[in-house]
Amino acid sequence: MPDAFEPTRAYARRMDAEDPLSAFRDRFLIPRRPDGSEVVYFAGNSLGLQPKTTRAYVEAELEDWAKYGVEGHFHARHPWMPYHEFLTEQTARLVGAKPVEVVVMNSLTVNLHLMMVSFYRPTPERHKIIIEGHAFPSDRYAVASQIRFHGYDPAEALIELHPRPGEATLRTEDIEAVLAREGSATALVMLGGVNYYTGQAFEMDRITRAARAQGCAVGFDLAHAAGNLALRLHEWGPDFAVWCSYKYLNAGPGSLAGCFVHERHARRFDLPRFAGWWGHDKATRFRMPDTFAPIPGAEGWQLSNPPILPLAALRASMDLFDEAGIGRLRARSERLTGFLAFLLERLGHDAVAILTPDDPRQRGCQLSIRVREGGRAVFDRLTAAGIVCDWREPDAIRAAPVPLYNTFEDVFRFAEVFADALEG
Repeated sequence: MPDAFEPTRAYARRMDAEDPLSAFRDRFLIPRRPDGSEVVYFAGNSLGLQPKTTRAYVEAELEDWAKYGVEGHFHARHPWMPYHEFLTEQTARLVGAKPVEVVVMNSLTVNLHLMMVSFYRPTPERHKIIIEGHAFPSDRYAVASQIRFHGYDPAEALIELHPRPGEATLRTEDIEAVLAREGSATALVMLGGVNYYTGQAFEMDRITRAARAQGCAVGFDLAHAAGNLALRLHEWGPDFAVWCSYKYLNAGPGSLAGCFVHERHARRFDLPRFAGWWGHDKATRFRMPDTFAPIPGAEGWQLSNPPILPLAALRASMDLFDEAGIGRLRARSERLTGFLAFLLERLGHDAVAILTPDDPRQRGCQLSIRVREGGRAVFDRLTAAGIVCDWREPDAIRAAPVPLYNTFEDVFRFAEVFADALEG
């Protein structure tokens, strides 16, 4: 953490004034309190804010639908037939992939199931799945259901990773030790890129290397990592990854998800998969053949033609990401979150602990804050004071200063209100 942080509002304002990325805040709609003042919105890890351009992007498609009807597939300003392809290169840049490795489709857990159809291929000798002990429930439900679908018992086949006694987060060396011990019996390692509860960012490169050395398939749920971390999926080499777009990617509630399949599988047409016509070879798709011929790469896992209105909303946000650059956003994020950690630690309050790792390389923008007694009451006081963050059972207040639209002054205000909330 830089020694240069100063615990003053004047410092926060100076940091905002000196950072050219601060201007992106004006391109989002910030919710307001009943008195008209802006809230401090630290819930982008749950639902990102709406870019001001989203309405125009969506209305353009509504206008073209009204004007062209079905011919909008070919004659809309952004023709609907290839619309998802307008997002391909931007998505690849965002997650550190090649264009052939990514596609926007479905929802996150649907994509996770589609990936496990192909990459969870259990045998009696190798059928276990390794996950975080405190994984997001949807991930746990999905992997447990896949285990049962293949005739195995999650009580035996699901290996959960837990921190050491007295610690809140996992150590990479402990994950590697589990892989050394259980790897020969493990079919799939399936972790979140960032744990939703603690905010810990996993060392995905090391974990991937260790898992692949044991012959395991590797997948990541990047719901809390895409748009938050600087990812290098192609270089790191997991078999697949999935993510949503309504958190850091600001595409709107329940919007479309993303999927990565490593290039080494691009032409592995022998892989089992659930097929749909939008994943069929584009050159022959409309000849309506009886036999499925998948598109090479991630597009070959598509099922149905995608909904254009959610794609338009996602494109509005992705244009902003492309303009700002994930590298610059990540650098700003480290400063914002570091400033928040600095201010919280200065409180010196014995009842407050930050669950998220101190090392910026092991966290995104989220800090998970534990208040040992009365944490929910503190959260309620934050809410009443115009701070929008969230509470996760059993005892975590999650606060995420998002670099696209949050400011250093937001961080200062959060810490100021938090200090008052601790006192009741």
